[in-house]
Amino acid sequence: MLRVGWQFVWEQIFADVLAAGYDDLNPAHIGAFRHPTLDRQRPTELADQLQITKQSVNDLLAHLEQRGYLTREPDPTDGRARIIRLTAKGRRLEKAVNRAAHAAELKIAELLGPGEFSHLRHALEDLVAKLASEPTSR
Repeated sequence: MLRVGWQFVWEQIFADVLAAGYDDLNPAHIGAFRHPTLDRQRPTELADQLQITKQSVNDLLAHLEQRGYLTREPDPTDGRARIIRLTAKGRRLEKAVNRAAHAAELKIAELLGPGEFSHLRHALEDLVAKLASEPTSR
């Protein structure tokens, strides 16, 4: 059931981002823009979050970099590593993604009504907290 809800949210986010003029991206690019931000992450951290290979994340980042959304700069704490830095264009995209996510949440709230939505929100907050405290099985 969570998958169906997530698919609805995902489709809403992507449609809104496209409507905002970001038509040079696909859903995988939008998925890289994680909450709270992609900025200052290492590509290896992003690969872990997205559960994709390092090569795949580097291909994704190269595409975003070619289109001016981000740069990859040397990590000052580790000369072998890189840090993702959003450009002004990337920060605007990040804001568009966050606005779209909020709009999708409002649509769900409208569908459920305030009481049911409040229960859903609290249940999801509890679930996130409990999952965060569980040891990972990966």
